[in-house]
This record gives sequence, C-alpha cells and structure tokens, in this order.
Amino acid sequence: MSYDATFRVWRGDAEGGDLQSFTVAVNEGEVVLDVIHRLQSTQVGDLAVRWNCKAGKCGSCSAEINGRPRLMCMTRMSTFGEDETVTVTPLRAFPVIRDLVTDVSFNYEQAARIPAFTPKAREEDGNHRMQQVDVERSQEFRKCIECWLCQDVCHVIRDHEGNKAAFSGPRFMIRLAELDMHPLDTVDRRDAAQDEFGLGYCNITKCCSEVCPEGIHITDNGIIPLKERVVDRRFDPLTWLGSKIGRRPQA
Repeated sequence: MSYDATFRVWRGDAEGGDLQSFTVAVNEGEVVLDVIHRLQSTQVGDLAVRWNCKAGKCGSCSAEINGRPRLMCMTRMSTFGEDETVTVTPLRAFPVIRDLVTDVSFNYEQAARIPAFTPKAREEDGNHRMQQVDVERSQEFRKCIECWLCQDVCHVIRDHEGNKAAFSGPRFMIRLAELDMHPLDTVDRRDAAQDEFGLGYCNITKCCSEVCPEGIHITDNGIIPLKERVVDRRFDPLTWLGSKIGRRPQA
C-alpha cells in the first residue's frame, strides 16, 4: 500500500535557506531516508544528503525530523500519520554546508584532543587480565556510532555557540568516562575532564540519552559517575589531604 506524503525539506547553504514543500510517494515499510532518496531521484536531483550504511550503524544520515534529532534510516514512515507533514532539517548545532549536510568537524577536533588509551604493562606471562564486570561496564560506551545526535540535542552547545570553546559535549564525556573506567588504562583524565573538556557545563538533563540510537545511558552510566570521580578528587577532604601529603617534598 502506498500513499502521497507531504515533506518539508530544508534547502540552502551557509549563506541561508528555507523549507520547501514536496509531495512524494511513500511505500509500505519505508523509512524517511527512502523517501528522501526518492525525492532526490525524481524531483530534486541536487539535494545534498549524507548517508552510508542505511542500517543504523554508520551514523551518517543524522537529521532533525519534526524537530527531533534522529537517524533518517531508522525512522519509519509508519511513525507518522499519512496526513502528517514530515519536516526534515539539518542538525542545528553545526554549521550547514548544503541542504541536509552539516559540518561536524568540531567533533573530530574534540576527539583528537582526548589523551589516548595507555595500558599498563602486561603481566609476567604476557597477558592482560581484568574482570568481566569491568569489561562490560565500559563496553556500553563503545557502542557509540558517532551520529552526533547527542551533540546536536545538548542545549549547552546547541543554543550557545560560544560554549563550544569550553564544552566538548556528551559524546566526549562518555569517551572520557570509558577510559576512566577501563581497568588497564593508566592515564588520569579527571582534571582534564573538568578543566579542558568542560564536564561542569553538563547539568544532567538526559536529553542526550533520549536520542541515542544505540540506547547508551550516556548520563546515568557515564557522565554522572565521571562527575562523582571529579568531585571526589577535588572536594573530598581525605582525598585532598592525601594528595597534599603525596606531593610533600622529601627531606
């Protein structure tokens, strides 16, 4: 069964643009990306859209659909009524290149700043060993497909462009948390999380977790534990005293 749907798609570039309305056929079982491709092939041949796997694993086809950050390939048309207008716009937190394609280089710049995984020395038999519970704890964050939906919905950088200089965003908070939780890693990133990546800017609205297509509990399992570690390091009186004693010069 097919029907004609009304789509409003943002068209433009860095200089500006506007929403344009189209009527396009929709077939049973299709997702938004299918319809965008049909629109591209039948009516708007120069429509710019980024995509790759069409399986919800590459994160390329991120957009805002009816105002909510989503993957176009994972948003089924059955989500909407046949008489409902579907509005597709580019990610608002990042500069537009053209149409639905945005410049997300900010994210790669932040990724390059994070100190790399630095494992401790192997045991005498040449192996690394860690408990399965420790493996599972940080493994959740490795499911991230870097679709940047969490970055886009985070109001700290979405609504305040100037904050990008101080706050890296939720994707990189969970990267820091993942490394901090890894039992083999030897680098202490707690001070960097607060001072260089802006952990304190996050006020735990959990909007990032709500849009994650992989179901990662970004806030509860990543950012909040990371905040607790930073607080313990900086404000727990015993920890503070221990750090002072540890730095006392030897006679």
